[in-house]
Amino acid sequence: MSQVPNDKTISLKLSEVLSDIGVTEKMVLKRRRIFMLMETVDTTTHRLLGKNVITYNFGSQSEGSTTLELDSDIDSLFSLHNLNVIQDWKDWQFGKENVLMVQDESTSPGYCLLQLLRPDVPLVVTATESGRSSGIDGKGRLLMKNSHFDPLLLGNQYRNGPAHAFKEVPGFDAEDNVLAWYSKSWPAEAEPWLERPCVGGWPTEEMKRYCETTGCFLVPVSSKSGQNETFEWRISTSLAERCLMFSLNITQIRCYILMKMILKTFIKPKCDGVLSSFMCKTVLFYCIEDTLSDVWEEQNLLGCLKHCLLALQNCITRENCPHFITPENNLMAGKLPPATKHRLQEILQNIEQSDVRTLLEIPIDDLGARLKAKMQGRQCYPLQDYIHSCISSKLLKHMAIQIAIRHKFHLKELVHRGGQMEHSRSFVYTLARRYIGKALNSLEKSAYKLLIPFLCSSLASAIASHDIQADRTVSQEAQGWFSVGLNSDVSSGRLKFASALYCTGDFERAEHVLRNTEDLYELKTVEAVCTCRDLETLSLRLEFFNRSDTGNEELVKHITAFCVRFIPCEINCVPHELQYEMFRATQEDMLHGHDFWMDWSVVDSLPYIYFLQYKTYGHLQRPAGQQLALEGLVDCVKSNHNLGHLETALNLLGQCLELENLYYAALDCYVRSLNVCARNNAAKIHICRLLSALVNRQVV
Repeated sequence: MSQVPNDKTISLKLSEVLSDIGVTEKMVLKRRRIFMLMETVDTTTHRLLGKNVITYNFGSQSEGSTTLELDSDIDSLFSLHNLNVIQDWKDWQFGKENVLMVQDESTSPGYCLLQLLRPDVPLVVTATESGRSSGIDGKGRLLMKNSHFDPLLLGNQYRNGPAHAFKEVPGFDAEDNVLAWYSKSWPAEAEPWLERPCVGGWPTEEMKRYCETTGCFLVPVSSKSGQNETFEWRISTSLAERCLMFSLNITQIRCYILMKMILKTFIKPKCDGVLSSFMCKTVLFYCIEDTLSDVWEEQNLLGCLKHCLLALQNCITRENCPHFITPENNLMAGKLPPATKHRLQEILQNIEQSDVRTLLEIPIDDLGARLKAKMQGRQCYPLQDYIHSCISSKLLKHMAIQIAIRHKFHLKELVHRGGQMEHSRSFVYTLARRYIGKALNSLEKSAYKLLIPFLCSSLASAIASHDIQADRTVSQEAQGWFSVGLNSDVSSGRLKFASALYCTGDFERAEHVLRNTEDLYELKTVEAVCTCRDLETLSLRLEFFNRSDTGNEELVKHITAFCVRFIPCEINCVPHELQYEMFRATQEDMLHGHDFWMDWSVVDSLPYIYFLQYKTYGHLQRPAGQQLALEGLVDCVKSNHNLGHLETALNLLGQCLELENLYYAALDCYVRSLNVCARNNAAKIHICRLLSALVNRQVV
């Protein structure tokens, strides 16, 4: 580009590029809906299990302020409500666990101490010695330590600031899970913000009044420069900040995304850990507050970006980036040693001087190359529809994974409670009563619609298992629940029904359900969903990819196939070949780790369709259908497209081959199964069983 076009032309082309890579109003709203629905599914599960916890997904993913290659982490906050956290003694409650937020000369701005109070009278707790989660400070106060939640760290987590973090593994994004206390009181030090004047009429008075009702969270981390490293808790106004983010127009969101791209491309490689995207967001908020609203339009995008970068530069010069709601809290405190400050100033000055050339060097989402092509009138990168399908397919997979995880923990709780039918009934009835009897918002209704069918299938299977043990039938009650659970997804609900029918000997009806399930399971479209292990997801099927952009979460029912889960109380609905999976773990296996679901029978939907067809057609004496089913099972195992339980599919295939008198081929399946999963594998049982039969010439 020998001649640099004017800012308006560049701004419009830059807006087109950002639109092409998925930063549009439609996609921003879609991201927000999916991530807020995920948190609603999570919260619904907590409540169903009797836990006073609300889940929030904060950060770029839920704001819609990210792109495919910015690939922001998923930041979840679990808001705990079993403490009464107060700022004023008048809010103390009799019989409750009360803690008082304390701010004095020893606490950093934006931080507080949590002093323990008595539940019987409004007085502080006095103590003479420290405990695991509390301690006595220099003033003799009994305070809660910010390490209070550390014992809850899981084996695959590590402490990252206030978060219990999961490392990114194939198939799953990195996650930061923060446990925090909730206080319904708006922070006292944030009161002045409610009255602060603004040039551009943003935030509006209505927004501020709403923010005041959102309270705050107490996050377990101290200030970098604080005097109370053990006892300080950060005061978070994340719900208010979400409200601010959700009010931004598309140009403001695009400006924020460009700031993050510049941060990731030019600043983090040389000054990692100094500036954060939250600082960029804070600077953006101040710029919007101090600017007339009509400035934030597409044709001014470049000018708005320059304005924000200049404001960031000023913060670095002053070594002060004041929190937007509590300005006394300096986000840069203790983070800018002289050498780092000088380096940052140099980088930002170079960006300012190079003007648009900086944007042309951004590789993220091919932004620079796309902008250059746009300026030259060329189109040589994937079109907007393709990128939108990429985003939509990823969001849909996120949603499906969240449902699968929550269902898994419902089943875990059922097993923990003894796996009795009455507990399953209680779960389903509780959800149904809430769905029918309460004024639910659209997200809550959608969450209930997604969760109820899975629970109904599990309840139906538990009832049917009891029926089969009693008189080898499936009662009308069980069939009624099965019918409610049929449309949980493409296949898992139907397969549980077919499995129950098979186990009663009702092979004609089982065959009908299986044929219907196979017809719905479009091989070019349907994606398998399994959350039992951290497995890498291979490339998505083309039609799944294409159809993901045609709707929202309801597509889970039409283009995803969950694995089929049977807990021990459902054992009579499980063919004996699959029952082995409930007894897969040896004592040695248990010493090396044993996930709770390994005492269940769990199988991917597609191989289970073919396995049940093979067995059903055998009983119906339809050899042609039986051989087609066997071929389908063999092909399924060979292709191994995103199967979460390949070892189980191989074990089922091996047992089918034994029925075909192909004993050495069956043995090969079991060995391959062990190669896939060396521990907690029923293949060990099958190998011993088959070798014993071969040695004793029970088979030839």
